[in-house]
Amino acid sequence: MGMDPDRYIAHIDMDAFFASVEQLDHPEWRGKPLAVGDGPRSVVSAASYEIRKFGVRSGIPVAQAKKLCPHGLFVPVRMWRYKEMSRRVMAVLQRFSPLVEQASVDEAYLDATGLERLFGPPEALANTIRAEVFQETELTCSVGIAPVRFLAKIASDYNKPNGQTILHKHEVRAFLDQLPVQKIPGVGGRALETLTGLGVRRAGDVLRHPQDYWRKKLGERGLWLYELAQGRDDRPVTPFTPPKSSSAENTFERDTRDPAVLRRWLLLQSERVGADLRAQGVRGRTVTLKATFADFRKLTRSRTLDEPVNDTQSIFETALVLLGELNPRQDLRLIGVGVSQFGERPRQLSLLTPEKSARPKGALDQALDAVRGRFGKAAIVRGDLLDFDK
Repeated sequence: MGMDPDRYIAHIDMDAFFASVEQLDHPEWRGKPLAVGDGPRSVVSAASYEIRKFGVRSGIPVAQAKKLCPHGLFVPVRMWRYKEMSRRVMAVLQRFSPLVEQASVDEAYLDATGLERLFGPPEALANTIRAEVFQETELTCSVGIAPVRFLAKIASDYNKPNGQTILHKHEVRAFLDQLPVQKIPGVGGRALETLTGLGVRRAGDVLRHPQDYWRKKLGERGLWLYELAQGRDDRPVTPFTPPKSSSAENTFERDTRDPAVLRRWLLLQSERVGADLRAQGVRGRTVTLKATFADFRKLTRSRTLDEPVNDTQSIFETALVLLGELNPRQDLRLIGVGVSQFGERPRQLSLLTPEKSARPKGALDQALDAVRGRFGKAAIVRGDLLDFDK
């Protein structure tokens, strides 16, 4: 299958997502150079547009970023918050089409074929998507729409931030003829060196040689490259499948085996995982503890419970039992908690044993979720976490 004349795929990419969420939550940080990532051993997870002017990009070490922009703001990663906003973005996209595929926490593909009957031409659709995402989240995104998937992704990057690029079928050949070959997904490093050596600088240059030539030079990747250079990409938009697990983990500033410190991290992580499960409306039966030692050795311990859970206390208590079994005799550099094996099992009430409490175990969690949903995550902190640097 090449390009269906009526086929359109949209790629929605949030702008500087983690950094934008931080600036949304902290108005005093708006307009300032900001990077998400603050530990001496960590890398930059996201860079605001203001800090990019200093050469700071996601993926570079925080230590290097601080040299490039000493006056920049460096803030910790709050993955639970980004996931929360991500879910709101994906819910907006579901209003437009049932065919939405989440590619990462901050990007998604949407099959826009046939949507012109509802939303007008692709230009109008892109505008409406951007407006509704902003209305729902106060965050901007960029949208690319093209007849095939890989071109939609490339197009979404052309007018960032808060922009859109529409590529119609009759424009594809000219677009590919001038497209730098490194913009093609999967062409990087060694492949780019090889292609440059063969005189290929733009996607259109690939077509100077037949398919067999590229198969001999680059194997399967050569065939894939030849297809893309012709504007072919058969991959469909595969709708979202719910996650099979939820987890939270932290790398420490300093390695530790202090039980009090580990306990507080486990409580914080159990709260995050519990809140995530409750937001998804799911429970899980298997709780997993993940640990990385100072020498980078990794260990996991799991326990499967009789009943699926999503309350913080059950997750935390199980994680503590697993930590006790782990009994670390060496310092840890990372600890994490996960819950998997989702599925509601009907709760059977025994006629012989009275109910322990009139209030269900999750009542406190539900109350906390409601308050935090309205006033923000920092509105209520459990006593065990007070004075604990998150």
